[in-house]
Amino acid sequence: CGCSEEGNAESWFDRESAICSGSSEIKSRAVVKYCAAPPPTSYALLQEKTDLKLPPANWLRENPQLGTAGTTILGSSSKSKPFSSFGMAYEFIDCIGDDVDVVSDSENIKKLLKIPYSKSHLSMAVHRVGRTLLLDELDIQELFMRSSQTGDWTWLKEFYQRLIDQKWQRKKKSKEHWYQKAILSKFLYYSINGNGAAEPQSDGLNEGEEESGAEEFSSSWPTAFTSTTSNAEESEAPKQESVTVDSSFALGQVTSVPKEQNLPTIFNEGENGQGLRNDFVRNIMWTFEDIHMLVGSNMPIFGGGRYPAVSLRLRDNNKPINILTGIDYWLDNLMCNVPELVMCFHVNGIVQKYEMIKTEDIPHLENSTFSTRVVKDIAQNVLSFLKSNCTKEGHTYWLFKASGSDIVKLYDLTTLCEEAEEEKYQNPFTLPVAVLLYKVASNLMLKARQNRKHYGTIRTLLLNCVKLLDQDRHPQIIASAHYMLSELFQLDEPLEEDGGESLRAGGSEDSYSDEDREEEEEEEDLTEDSDDNGSYSNCSSPQDDSKAVAVIRSVGELSVPEKYRSTHQIRPSCAFPVSQDKEERCRLVLSYVLKGLKAVDGSIKKESDLPAADPNTPIPLKYEDRSATGACATEKGISLLLERGDQKHTTRSGMIPGSWQHHMKLKLFFKASKAYYVLSDAATNLLKYGRALRYIKLSLQCYDAYCSVSGTLHPHVLVFHSQCLSLCGDIQLMLAQNANNRAAYLEEYSYQTKEDQEILHSLHRESSCQAFSMATDLAMDPEYQLFVSSKCYEAAYELLVSEPLKDLTSDQLSQVLKRLGNIRNEMGVYYMNQAAAMQAEKEVKKSVSAAEQEMWKKSFGFFEKGMKDFEAIGDSTNTALLLCNTGRLMRICAQAHCNLSGDESRGEFSPEEALYYNKAIDYYLQAMKALASREKHSAVWDSVNWELSTTYFTLATLLQDYAPVSRKAQEQIEREVTEAMMKSLKYCDLQTDSARQPLYQYRAATIHHRLASMYHSCFRNQVGDEHLRKQHRSLAELHYSKAVSLFLSLKDAPCELLRTLLERVAFAEFTMAGQNSSTAKLKSLTGAIEIMTETRHAFQLIHKELQEEQTEVTNGPMAGLNLQEVMKLIGVFEPSFSFLLLQVIKLMTTAKRKPSNKDEELLKTYKNVYSKLLRAEKNAPLVSRVELYVELLQQLTQRTGSDDTGTRKP
Repeated sequence: CGCSEEGNAESWFDRESAICSGSSEIKSRAVVKYCAAPPPTSYALLQEKTDLKLPPANWLRENPQLGTAGTTILGSSSKSKPFSSFGMAYEFIDCIGDDVDVVSDSENIKKLLKIPYSKSHLSMAVHRVGRTLLLDELDIQELFMRSSQTGDWTWLKEFYQRLIDQKWQRKKKSKEHWYQKAILSKFLYYSINGNGAAEPQSDGLNEGEEESGAEEFSSSWPTAFTSTTSNAEESEAPKQESVTVDSSFALGQVTSVPKEQNLPTIFNEGENGQGLRNDFVRNIMWTFEDIHMLVGSNMPIFGGGRYPAVSLRLRDNNKPINILTGIDYWLDNLMCNVPELVMCFHVNGIVQKYEMIKTEDIPHLENSTFSTRVVKDIAQNVLSFLKSNCTKEGHTYWLFKASGSDIVKLYDLTTLCEEAEEEKYQNPFTLPVAVLLYKVASNLMLKARQNRKHYGTIRTLLLNCVKLLDQDRHPQIIASAHYMLSELFQLDEPLEEDGGESLRAGGSEDSYSDEDREEEEEEEDLTEDSDDNGSYSNCSSPQDDSKAVAVIRSVGELSVPEKYRSTHQIRPSCAFPVSQDKEERCRLVLSYVLKGLKAVDGSIKKESDLPAADPNTPIPLKYEDRSATGACATEKGISLLLERGDQKHTTRSGMIPGSWQHHMKLKLFFKASKAYYVLSDAATNLLKYGRALRYIKLSLQCYDAYCSVSGTLHPHVLVFHSQCLSLCGDIQLMLAQNANNRAAYLEEYSYQTKEDQEILHSLHRESSCQAFSMATDLAMDPEYQLFVSSKCYEAAYELLVSEPLKDLTSDQLSQVLKRLGNIRNEMGVYYMNQAAAMQAEKEVKKSVSAAEQEMWKKSFGFFEKGMKDFEAIGDSTNTALLLCNTGRLMRICAQAHCNLSGDESRGEFSPEEALYYNKAIDYYLQAMKALASREKHSAVWDSVNWELSTTYFTLATLLQDYAPVSRKAQEQIEREVTEAMMKSLKYCDLQTDSARQPLYQYRAATIHHRLASMYHSCFRNQVGDEHLRKQHRSLAELHYSKAVSLFLSLKDAPCELLRTLLERVAFAEFTMAGQNSSTAKLKSLTGAIEIMTETRHAFQLIHKELQEEQTEVTNGPMAGLNLQEVMKLIGVFEPSFSFLLLQVIKLMTTAKRKPSNKDEELLKTYKNVYSKLLRAEKNAPLVSRVELYVELLQQLTQRTGSDDTGTRKP
């Protein structure tokens, strides 16, 4: 029964042992990873004189203690299977690439560590995966026997014959060899106590082979690419303790599809694996000093003696134990952590005696004494040599030492094969290596999701895996590997900053460079050519030797401590390409997706049934001007946005649902859709809306193909689909808002790369890809683009509230609702602007047209829907904005209802206008209520505040200027005007420092001026009620004073200031007209002159602007100064000023009381100013006249001492 938990199978394993050798110590630790044997039972002690030549009763019967190999007539075999390390690697994939230095059969480890002591030949295949080396015996004789039958490896046979042995022939085993094998087998069966038998678990037993070199019967080599009829079978029990590979990357059966027929699996992990199974009784994690090895061992272990475990050996008493046998026994016991060895001696098959030897005493046996430190040095040197020179992942290296030779050579068979121009698939290691690279990458992928440091390693593993395979033979691994490569690039996450890591941090994709390189002279020592002066004297020449990657010139060098510098603490320099450019990352992903799709497409046979399409011919991305298309046709098209989900078609390409092609296409289509989505999003951020629309079209086409292949759509797919539709809506909205750049957008939209064309070609094998054409076509009509945008958002919303997603996507739902509210606002504004444009274009404003009313209805409908969307997500700010826009719409409606009299002049303010203005005010007040306070969103609050103030002001102005006297009494109109003006004034924010502050000041000044004018008018026209007249006079004075103060602070409204002051002077004159006493009149006149002197500020500003205008003649008249208005105001100013001066001179001259000195000076000034005013040239330029007024007013200011505040007590 198999046990997979470390240490549970055999309790003595889980401990560390220190083996003493003189004063030095060798550290060795063995932990069982898997054991197929039952707990060890005591061995049977054979009686003296037992004849081992006679078979025992139980001979060749299956026994769990010995395994299936014990049932062969030849007894146990020390022959390694050619792929034994791969079987172990597949089983313990977690260890491969990082934790373990070597994976191999224990026999191969022993052969390597005996190199300096042995004259035997050595032939091993070495493969690298990360920092792990896989070692397998490469039986050249077996290989060439097979070569003569199949024609494979002929190039290697020729190379071998030329380089090493020109007269190669199969060596035969001696009779003595088979005799020794038979009596060992019988001895082991005799030694079993016969207590129970279990089902067979494993074959092949180690006996600790002696110094004889090439041995044993042939093990079967898997034929690399020939048909097998076995069905794939699952392993009976999973042996590995690590987590299984994620189904996303699980390979399943790797199928080979030659041109004519579909063939069953080339390899599988079940019973018919042709050597790719883990066939060892035990798998042990052996740490020898600082070297970590995963070894397979079949050594029978028995109980008994002083220790819980012993190994059993049979020796010929006439042959002394030599150093090779001693090292064999010692290493076997170390690897299996067996503390004692039981030796049975025989003479010609007759048992003589037993002897017990402790494992630590084996190095000191007579005739086989050896230094454990030297063995440790050999191990470190061999590993360093291999790791320094076997640098290319996926390459098959050949470590070779001829029999009797001291020279060890390392060849790169993959490179030699390429040079011989042979197909790489003739190498039977190609597929197992590729699959192992794939499995290690798949396993790392699980860890990579938590830690991205593995990404570079995974990428290197997969690229090397793909290099090894032929697309026609292994499309599944290739497609799967390319999909994993695309998965390394996380498109939907922000890229982490890795301290500016470069695209490649040195090293090629398939190689690992050493951290510490040997010094140049040592490197030269390693690669220097030398003659193979062993038993093959007729072979080597310098040019042939140069084929070796590296050479150990003498096996003796391996015993020298650190002769080959230890480099097994190697770090692979395979940095993951880090790019800050999203487009570059997506393009890499799409290149991998395309390669994966090509592999899948190549494996599907029904190409003749497909519509002919040339991948090099661009598939047009047409655009249509949809302005003429009715909404009905569009509605029909948009319904496809939602229907594209549960459609079930037989795939156009003939894929079988549930096949690996089917699963892989789903993953690749979805990954491509994501990549195009990210590209579209990036293009949108760069304002390249034509490119963005092209990419979202490709993304939705990939999604369409995905739907065609998929039976059901998972929630995460539907969520992604809603994201695509939402982005498509964004892009169409942006295109509508940027109509000026249509030509550039069209050019971007029409461009296609070859890669995009090829991906489209693959998509068209499964789908017409037209389901979303309506949403992704480039239209020329903004209204249609807005409509498409809104429909995209609506479809996204419908998906998110559908049954599968309603509980999953609250955040995304609020985003889509916000977009829906926004597009409805945009459409409302569009139709509102259309209505305003119609109004402006009308020559005769008579009745409101039906077209205008239709625009209002559409606009109002969209605003209402938008408000509901924003209210659904509690977005009060945007709700307020839509209420504000609705208010604006009401004002446009009000403007459309203004009355025209017979001569087309503006008529009285109509009730319809009043209705719509009041509706507008209601919407603005609702907006203020929604916001609650300015702190919530100051910009929106200020905007609503301004609009509300403007509406009240417009209402008041129209009421005042076009008073509905036919319907209302004057007093009511005045009351309504005052009320509206005061409310407008209430919303004039004079305190907040903002861009609108001058506008508010101007409006407040204008309101005060208008109210003052109104009260001035009432005061003039009021007869009878003296109290009311006084009130009107007082209010007029107050508002004039405030208006002057505000206009003065503005600095850019001289005409308004001048007009207000002149009106104020006129008001003072009117007041004076009702006075009888000369003293009162004089006081009123002096006050009026003081007001008049304040016009100096206005004239100074006018003079400044006139001068600037003269210096900038080329720019035409100044925009801020209305010359006609200035002339009109001067026409009022001169006579008024002249009249005031004349009246004051008259009154002062005729005064009865004696004037004071001050009065005389003042009179003199008045006369002087009056004189200059009269003598002034009437036809003088405007600038000169204004200069004169400034000068005269300045004289008066100095004399009268009038303040500059613009205020005066009434």
